[in-house]
Amino acid sequence: MARTVLDRADAVRALAGVFRKRGFDGASLSVVQQETGIGRGSLYHFFPDGKEDMARAVLEEVRAWFDEQVFAPLRTPEDPAAAVGATMRAVEEYFLSRHCVCLYAVMTLGQDRPAHAEAVRSYFADWVELLARTVEQAGVAGDEARARAVDAVAAVQGALVLARALDDDTVVTGVVDRSRRRLLDGLG
Repeated sequence: MARTVLDRADAVRALAGVFRKRGFDGASLSVVQQETGIGRGSLYHFFPDGKEDMARAVLEEVRAWFDEQVFAPLRTPEDPAAAVGATMRAVEEYFLSRHCVCLYAVMTLGQDRPAHAEAVRSYFADWVELLARTVEQAGVAGDEARARAVDAVAAVQGALVLARALDDDTVVTGVVDRSRRRLLDGLG
């Protein structure tokens, strides 16, 4: 029996869980219905363009959260070190609360990568750029600041895979903490 969905936001949250677990390719409409309990009529009411529309809505919700919680502190930091610290704490909390899965990374897997390629590219590019700019404001030279930012984002993404493989959330906690320290290394 299909469950009652109060609004589109409820559906987006339910869909995010399916996409985290199954990826885009593995989230067929029947799987989406079964795992969310949302009927086909409700899905097409909220997402008239089908699965593409569902994926776009989920990515937009994740992006909005990252814009507010992770990217905003880096946009105009009064204290760059504090901004990096706040950002890395938010990253850690977010991924630990979502079973160590990055929805943007999941969307890069499978056949339909081009459908979400720009959203994925923009998410990761913005994350690296904002981190690099903030670390540079803290006193690290441009090329080194960018290298540290790339390394930090890559380390977090790798930690998510390893944490799931080992079933050990402390991998994420440790990598995020070490990445934060490396981002600000030498700044006192």
